[in-house]
Amino acid sequence: MHIKHRRFPWAEFLGFELNFNEREECEITFRPKPEHFNPMGTLHGGVFCDLADAAMGLTWVRLIGEDESFTTLELKINYLKPIWNSTLRAVPHIVKGGRTIGLLSCDVFDETGSLVAYATSTVMNLRGEKAQGR
Repeated sequence: MHIKHRRFPWAEFLGFELNFNEREECEITFRPKPEHFNPMGTLHGGVFCDLADAAMGLTWVRLIGEDESFTTLELKINYLKPIWNSTLRAVPHIVKGGRTIGLLSCDVFDETGSLVAYATSTVMNLRGEKAQGR
């Protein structure tokens, strides 16, 4: 079974709601629970980052061939506001889609529509032996 057709248990575990739009981009809605917060009482940065990474990765994987896979070369996130209690929406965009290398971005909004984080990711398609077992 190709990755496009798999379930994503980690997304279910974290509580991500996946929504694919007409452009095949995967917007994710997420309502953090107490276990997602750091000792200061705000959303842990790693969970924030996973939200953006998941939206970008699930968007990219829908564009690659059935016999291909991909890997992330770089992931960067800017945290713009702390989150104490808000539903978040991660909105990915393909900035540049090449045959081998892709660049994506992701805006993360709180429930008021305020931008709370911005992430970018560089990905590389894998083919042949390099794609096997991934």
